[in-house]
Amino acid sequence: MKRLAIVCPGRGSYTEASLGSLPADDPWVQRAEELRAEYRLPGLLELDGAAAFDRKVHLRPVHASALIWLVALLDARTAAETGQVVCVAGNSMGWYIALAVAGALDFDDGFRLVQEMALLQEQYDGGGQLLYPLVDEHWRPDPARAEAVRDALAAAPGEAFPSITLGGFAVLAGTNVGVAHLLKALPPVELGRNRYPLRLMGHGPYHTPLLAGVSDHARSRLARLEWRRPRVTLVDGRGLRFTPWSTDVARLADYTLRTQVVEPYDFTASVRVALREYAPDELVLPGPGNTLGAICGQILIAEGWRGVRDKAGFEALQAGEDAVVRSMRR
Repeated sequence: MKRLAIVCPGRGSYTEASLGSLPADDPWVQRAEELRAEYRLPGLLELDGAAAFDRKVHLRPVHASALIWLVALLDARTAAETGQVVCVAGNSMGWYIALAVAGALDFDDGFRLVQEMALLQEQYDGGGQLLYPLVDEHWRPDPARAEAVRDALAAAPGEAFPSITLGGFAVLAGTNVGVAHLLKALPPVELGRNRYPLRLMGHGPYHTPLLAGVSDHARSRLARLEWRRPRVTLVDGRGLRFTPWSTDVARLADYTLRTQVVEPYDFTASVRVALREYAPDELVLPGPGNTLGAICGQILIAEGWRGVRDKAGFEALQAGEDAVVRSMRR
């Protein structure tokens, strides 16, 4: 039986290609519809079954977050039937998914967490996130690009912040002034088919001190969540572990509702710990989409996992019988 590390996606993973992902007769989908009705929000089946993808609708955090959470949870359930899940991690909002996958929150409370956080974050008006590469075209570290990020952040104290360490990329965030500064200060880069710095549409200044108010409101509105020790180890956005036998549920709640809201999220560290401590046969990536495939490849390269040292080596590994990264959606 294969050892699996489940790695859950963050915002931006639900796209036009994701329409039609939800099975209407699944009990989890039906329960999610009931919970959405309690919030007086459009049903997820209605959104997922739309004839066309509407960015103004489907990318609203209050809709996208719930869609991503539910699709990923369904995929994680399917993945768990194919092997032994040894740990669970997630990228940014993927942490909320990981909590439900690992059993630290039941279905209803997991849904309430992601829905309430999305509602609160929509109330924050201003600021955003952008993406900038720290690697070259072979996915090897580029020190000059890392230095450019450090310099740009240092030139805008209080306005721009590190947000997520994302494999070969830095996610940066800030106020509107800070984001404008970063877009001008960072040297233009072409990597693959994209040009950077790249503004992430519909994304607020997550994982920065700018969301302290969101954290305060979340701890009040979500005070009744029933936290429990996870059934399987959770690896958080610092690379720290919450295990079935040693988790302090109060600390888990505080990390979720306070720490990771206002401090940078190190997705790279979480995957690194999953690899080093649990040696999974596969990193399984639930949908929607496949936003973390290349990112996990860059982390494997940095680790030299199975001798992989560059993009070509990772692609060769993936093409063989012992592929390490398994995406459940395309």
